[in-house]
Amino acid sequence: MYAIVEIAGKQYKVSQDDTLYVATQEAVAGTKVTFDRVLLIADGENITVGSPAVEGASVQAVIVDHVKGDKVLVFKKKRRKRYKVKNGHRQPYTKIKIEAVSATGAKEKASKKAAKPKAAAEAAAE
Repeated sequence: MYAIVEIAGKQYKVSQDDTLYVATQEAVAGTKVTFDRVLLIADGENITVGSPAVEGASVQAVIVDHVKGDKVLVFKKKRRKRYKVKNGHRQPYTKIKIEAVSATGAKEKASKKAAKPKAAAEAAAE
């Protein structure tokens, strides 16, 4: 079972026990967080796509640590002008571990769609 979830404006493919680095979150290490913006859930052959998100679905994760990425060097130079500037940058990230992917809303939404055609057929019969 996997899900496509939107975290801080970016989309990630996650499944249970995955570890990933996302944009810095405002929480202390060890805190449990829930991401409700699930765009797709796949469970075997059953794939549920939200419009834009799957209602009731969520991804539970725990914040492991706040870390910095690899150093990126920024070097500026203007030739023949004696101008050189060298700067470094390390992007901050939050390391999270996915604990569970919940698709409770996906089944309810599918059953609601199946119920609508039956109600329309009964109304037409009357």
